Amino acid sequence: MKILLINPPRSPENMILESAPAEAKYFIHKKLIGPPLGLLTIAEAVKNHDVTVFDMKGEYDLVHDAPEPGEMVMDLLEKTKPDVVGVTAITSELYFSLDILRTVKKFNPNITTVAGGLHTTLCPQDFNDSAVDVVCPGQASFTFRDVINALELKKPLENVKGILVKKGKQLVPTGASPIYFDSADKHFLMPDRSHLERWRSTYAVGNNPEPATYLFTSLGCPYSCTFCSIWKEYDRKYLQRNVESIIEELKLIDYKIVRFADANTIVNIKFINRLFDRIVEEGIHKMYIMDIRADTAVEHPELIKKLAKAGLKVVITGFESFRDKELKHYNKKSEARMIKQAIDVFHDNDILLRGNYVVPPDYDEDDFNALSEYANSHKVTYAGYTILTPMPGTVYYNEVKDRIIDHDYSRYNFFNSVMETKLPLEQFYENMGKLWLIKKGTDVI
Repeated sequence: MKILLINPPRSPENMILESAPAEAKYFIHKKLIGPPLGLLTIAEAVKNHDVTVFDMKGEYDLVHDAPEPGEMVMDLLEKTKPDVVGVTAITSELYFSLDILRTVKKFNPNITTVAGGLHTTLCPQDFNDSAVDVVCPGQASFTFRDVINALELKKPLENVKGILVKKGKQLVPTGASPIYFDSADKHFLMPDRSHLERWRSTYAVGNNPEPATYLFTSLGCPYSCTFCSIWKEYDRKYLQRNVESIIEELKLIDYKIVRFADANTIVNIKFINRLFDRIVEEGIHKMYIMDIRADTAVEHPELIKKLAKAGLKVVITGFESFRDKELKHYNKKSEARMIKQAIDVFHDNDILLRGNYVVPPDYDEDDFNALSEYANSHKVTYAGYTILTPMPGTVYYNEVKDRIIDHDYSRYNFFNSVMETKLPLEQFYENMGKLWLIKKGTDVI
């Protein structure tokens, strides 16, 4: 069968960027999502078929006068003539994903359309659209393969467990999958990055001309921050990959920069020690980017030193807040005092640190001034400031859903307030934009 897998465009909605002073705009995120590692895993599951992976984000980064999404998808359908089209979706890209599948049905109503990705896991009924035939929530690689096998053998899709199938005007669950697939270990699928070669140059980060690729060492998260959907997506499970599997993948990767795509790369200390012992033993020389908690760095400074010697160059840390009261509300399970200690640990090892803060919509001028003063006295290479957003499926969403005033999902990307702000909205965004000027050194990440 001919299968087309599409990574949709990113949402352009970014009021922080629009409202920021000119000198701050350079530093504000514009490329929130990197290489579509999930689609590569799906492609690997059905590699015996004729599979095309198309990264629309990469295409718009590569070709600045590229056609509008509908025209681009039509051209792609003409070239590939697929039997099945799959699209992945996070919340802010839901509308693009649905529009893609509507274009597919307009091109040929007989093409089977499949939706997957994070938003299908948290809010599957949002895909109850005439253009969607099948929804594959969760870690869906093997489920998607079952869908393809059923289509090829002309068997009813209702026999495939773990999906939702369009019946009339409703999406109907087929029941829980009878087999639990450990996609981080024994059911891991090695991604074929050659699918993304066309867009390789667009995966560069910051001022570094070298592109970066994603690799995961774990799935899920053992923490339960109220604003985060990752632990909800994996039903509180934390799945660790096998060390030798990661070593094998690192040897296959011909990228010099590897971004570990884990929620938190360091959870199991024995595991990360063993992994980097093996990296050194195998003589693997790459630059690594990781997400590491501040409290982890403070509690294990010698481990950070070891990783730095083996190639760790950039760390992203969610400071979230400089106030313990807010951290407690977020269920962050760390203390603000650790921020300064963590900064020192990373800087002592010449690691470029990006520290991220989330700003609640009820901040007033005094709050912004206090955060600005704190961030200026705790400078990192590159600080990020986003808006506390009630993402569908999170604990925080359920807490505040009655206070949400903007239900346009394209704005749910942490750069737009979807709740009423304490300050006049324009003033709130102006304060958010000015925060992005607080940094140390240059944009190197």
